[in-house]
Amino acid sequence: MPMAAPRGGLSRPADLSVGRSRAMGWRVTAQAGGMLLALLGWVSSCVTTFVPLWKSLNLDLNELEVWTMGLWQVCIAQEEGAVECRSHGSFLALPPELRVSRLLMCLSNGLGLLGCLLAAPGLEAWTACEDRPWLKRRLLLAGGAALGTAGIATLVPVSWVAYNTVLDFWDDTVPDIVPRWEFGEATFLGWFAGAFLAAGGLLLACSARSMGTASPPAPASRQTPSRRGPGGGHTPHPKNADLVI
Repeated sequence: MPMAAPRGGLSRPADLSVGRSRAMGWRVTAQAGGMLLALLGWVSSCVTTFVPLWKSLNLDLNELEVWTMGLWQVCIAQEEGAVECRSHGSFLALPPELRVSRLLMCLSNGLGLLGCLLAAPGLEAWTACEDRPWLKRRLLLAGGAALGTAGIATLVPVSWVAYNTVLDFWDDTVPDIVPRWEFGEATFLGWFAGAFLAAGGLLLACSARSMGTASPPAPASRQTPSRRGPGGGHTPHPKNADLVI
């Protein structure tokens, strides 16, 4: 009498396929979100690098003028709408935080672009390197590492300039009649840019790790063809021949 097949045997391949589809859906979502955050962070970092809005200064004697300072220029905006900008005279004449900020922000822009270019071919939706999943995983890891480093290279100079601005603002040795520099719009934009770059790189790296730890598909079980006897019936297995009546 033939034995009944186990109840859970037929549902196991379906469970594996559902689990793999869910894991792939999570990877696609994480990669799309990571690339979007990385692109937003890179564009914001480039804008932060070149706009002269790192510091702002309002003069009490002439409230119609607003002074702004960046890494490359100092600008004077008047109430009529006229803006006059002047480049910094010398790189060596700049304060140490501005000199280091120039270098780190340029490094951040380059690493952000490199990270996006590396991570793009490693995406699940990208048809390149489909036959080499190990290469896709390495590209995602390299892109995520570059984007994370770019985020740190953005956060450090912006935070350093902001810290020195706070120290100068609350310096008791400076008379109260002297105007004080305050935070500019680029300071907050730089913080968002660094956070976006770091978050995007982290998402891409996590999706790459999930690709490496995903279990390979289970091989299809091959059923041994049954042997037929002389009369067309099934020949009993030699080990179980003595059990057949």
